Amino acid sequence: MPLFGEGVVKYKNQDYYSLKKQCQKSGNHFVDPEFPAQDKSLFFSSGKLTGVTWKRPKDICSNPKLFVAGASAGDVTQGRLGNCWFVAASSCLALYKELWHRVIPSDQEWDEAKPAEYAGIFHFCFWRYGRWTDVVIDDQLPTINGELVFIHSQSKNEFWSALLEKAYAKLFGCYEALDGGDLGEALEDFTGGVSEQIAMSELGPLDKPDEINAFFERLKKEVDRKSLLAASIPAESSEEMETSTDQGLVKGHAYGITAVKHISLESGGGLFSFFNKNKLAMVRLRNPWGQGEWKGAFSDNDPQWQKIPKSEREKMGIVFEEDGEFWMTFDDFCHHFVNVSYCRVVNTSMFSLSKTWHEGIAHSAWKKPDRAGGCLNNKETFLKNPQFVFSVGEDDDDIMMQLMQKSVRSAQGSGNTTVGFTILKVEENRHHRIHDYSYQETIKNTKFCNSRSIFQKLKLKKGRYLVVACTFDQGEELEFLFRIYTGSANDFKPLLHEKPSKSFLNCCAKEPVMLTQIKVLRAEGLEKQERDGGDPYCVIKCEGHKVTTAVKNDTLNPEWNQAAVFFRRNPLKNPIKIQIWNNNILKDTYLGKHLFISADECRRSIQSVGLVGRGRQGAGQAKAGKLVVEITQTKNLAEI
Repeated sequence: MPLFGEGVVKYKNQDYYSLKKQCQKSGNHFVDPEFPAQDKSLFFSSGKLTGVTWKRPKDICSNPKLFVAGASAGDVTQGRLGNCWFVAASSCLALYKELWHRVIPSDQEWDEAKPAEYAGIFHFCFWRYGRWTDVVIDDQLPTINGELVFIHSQSKNEFWSALLEKAYAKLFGCYEALDGGDLGEALEDFTGGVSEQIAMSELGPLDKPDEINAFFERLKKEVDRKSLLAASIPAESSEEMETSTDQGLVKGHAYGITAVKHISLESGGGLFSFFNKNKLAMVRLRNPWGQGEWKGAFSDNDPQWQKIPKSEREKMGIVFEEDGEFWMTFDDFCHHFVNVSYCRVVNTSMFSLSKTWHEGIAHSAWKKPDRAGGCLNNKETFLKNPQFVFSVGEDDDDIMMQLMQKSVRSAQGSGNTTVGFTILKVEENRHHRIHDYSYQETIKNTKFCNSRSIFQKLKLKKGRYLVVACTFDQGEELEFLFRIYTGSANDFKPLLHEKPSKSFLNCCAKEPVMLTQIKVLRAEGLEKQERDGGDPYCVIKCEGHKVTTAVKNDTLNPEWNQAAVFFRRNPLKNPIKIQIWNNNILKDTYLGKHLFISADECRRSIQSVGLVGRGRQGAGQAKAGKLVVEITQTKNLAEI
């Protein structure tokens, strides 16, 4: 992706290339007026750290470099700021060259042969709410006694991680804004991916071997997909922050997961719970603070390593050259860590050989008076929230959804609001907002959370679905981004209108006078086909509109439970017609129809009706079987 391609935003309207040329022409190093070397760029209030001097890399060491032997997880060591979430994400980023080249454009290294071209200016690109944002900074970094105050590399003359942190701090307002945060937030901002946090307690892996094996394969698959992963043990109080467990793991820190592998053993045995043909399930982690504290099995120099042949250790990358990196069995991993976060970089390219996703994305907002209705506790106003529809084209399709609030960081904290969303199964042709969710099937209510993002992954059957995104409390105003990823085209879009509006091109058309929802529940005793069973489906027609249900295979008693909704201009003249067909390879077979003539208002009227043939000759000829439907008809076009 070209850095300044379509959709890339220049933060504070600063253009890196033009600013660099100006500095080179004038012979002066860049000084950033938008993020000055002052206390206000460090903290929300001054005086929190004394003795700070801002220095350029050339004043810190004699041979500064952006990278020394490339980027690695060991290049990121936390400083005097509680931003372990950002540190761990940076360590994960360093593992994948194609990702960090997007975040850290590759045209910025010091050129020793042309020192006059160095202008003291850098730029970094972060994904923010659906767009890549290019952030320009100068190279002045906060130091105390000549040492970097915040993130630094183990190589004293390497500065990519410190400069990356400065650019991220500028994006949020100051360095202190990064004190405390969510790992998934940084992972998403580095990749544009979708993140998910998994609580070990919800999996119950220690009690269910099948669950833990499935979890191992899941994490292994994410690593193979080049997802960014990390694990943590939350501190339950400020006193617990940065304290160590008996096994040496630090609470309140996030450890990057750098490998999930089956390791071959010298010989089998019953010592561990994850032998698989003499293989042991293991996880490699990295502590961004450069200390390999793990004291359990397979810690540094532990005799357990003799269980693994030297050749296998070398082949699988089991070495101790990376300071702060360590291995543990997956059993220990699940036993000692509490949360796992991963960020999947979603592949939406139609030209890829790997699995691709269809993306739907919408920028929206909770806004008074009619789009800030609160959660389901507010029954009268819940549907006065933003609504979105999408279609699923295949049964059991994997669906990923994410609700991301556009919050800001301040001295009072992250500023996140408690949010969530509800997924409903709606009519196959729903294109307007719903007004009574009792007419729809509730598929999922997510948990409410005050984190920046809420992620939901689930399998859905073929059909049409609607999402209601909401804040927990009524009346809260905030902008947000909603994203959805499906295996097939999804026709995702926000629903803006309560009912059909008269278009300019069709200004003479008659206004709708009746709203009809008809749900095809099932059919019974359909005409037997030449082969055993049948493959029936329904076609619902009304005033030039048509909705087709799913095909139900190998049955003469199909259950559809699929609905359609029609805004009708002349219900007396144009009845609703439902035809039943049998799906065949060459030509479909007609099984019968029924005309629903009544224009009377009704609510959830269940009707079991007979079927007749087609055409003038067959209209009075009865066909085998019954059709069962549920009908609601109302003159209030904004009722259902």
